[in-house]
Amino acid sequence: MKVALLVSYDGTGFRGVARQRGRSERTVQGVLEERLEVLLRGPVRTTVAGRTDAGVHARGQVVSFEVADETDVDWLKMRLNKWVGPEVAVRAVAEVPSSFHARHSARRRVYEYTVYRSDVVDPFLERYAVRVAGAIDVRGMRAAARTLIGEHDFASFCRGGEAPTTRRVRSVAIVPRADGRVVVRIVADSFCQQMVRSIVGTLLEVGRGDRDAADMQKILDARDRSAAGGVAPAKGLALVEVGYPRDPFRTTARPASSLRRRRSGLGSGGTSARR
Repeated sequence: MKVALLVSYDGTGFRGVARQRGRSERTVQGVLEERLEVLLRGPVRTTVAGRTDAGVHARGQVVSFEVADETDVDWLKMRLNKWVGPEVAVRAVAEVPSSFHARHSARRRVYEYTVYRSDVVDPFLERYAVRVAGAIDVRGMRAAARTLIGEHDFASFCRGGEAPTTRRVRSVAIVPRADGRVVVRIVADSFCQQMVRSIVGTLLEVGRGDRDAADMQKILDARDRSAAGGVAPAKGLALVEVGYPRDPFRTTARPASSLRRRRSGLGSGGTSARR
C-alpha cells in the first residue's frame, strides 16, 4: 500500500528537506524517515514533492512511501505528530494508488515569498519574512513579473550547472497586505534550484528602484545567472501547495471500519514496512 502525507514545517532548524545519508545535518525527510522506521519496524524510503533548501519552510509539502497493506494510516498520523512536532506537522494522511509519486505525479507547485516593510525588526515576522526598509514599488514589480509568465529558459534564475532550465510559470501575484507585508506568490509546473529566490531577489531590486521593470526581458534572454539579482534569503520562502490531477487529500466520508485500528495490531507490536 502507498501512503501520502501532507506536511508543514518550520525550516529554520533543518538543512533542507532532502535526506543526506551519512551526514550529520538534520533534514525534514531524514527526521520523518527515522521516525517512520521505528513505527513501522523496517526500512522506509520516502519521496518528497519539492526539494526545499536549508531554512525554507513549507505549509503544503507532500511525502509518499510504501507501507504494509494493513497499516492504520490514522494511527500513523497521530504517532508521527507526537514525535516530530512542533517543527514538523503532518496535516493529513491518505492512501493513494500505487502509481502515485509525490514528485513525478505533481502538476504544479505554489511558492510564496514574504517580505515586510519596516524601519525596525518585527520579532513576530522576522523568522518567516525578510525586512525591507523604505517603500516598495509594487506596480513596477508587477510589470517585471508579467515578463516571466509562460514557458521560458530560466537559466538566469537557476543555480549554475543545472539543466534543463526551461520551465512554465503559470502566474506571479504580488499582493500587499494591510500589516505591511508583501507576498510574492509564484505558480509553476516545476522550478529549478533557487529559481524562486532568484526571481524574488530580482523583483525586489525593481521594487527598490535599483532596476527597471523592462530589464526582466533582457535578464531572461541572457540565460546567464550573473544577469539577474541576488538570491533572496531562505527564511522568506514557503512551499504552500502542490497540485495533482486528483487531490489525494480531498475530504471524503470514510467508512467506520477504516477509522479503527486494524486487527494486525500496528502500534501494539504488529507489522513492518513493505519494501
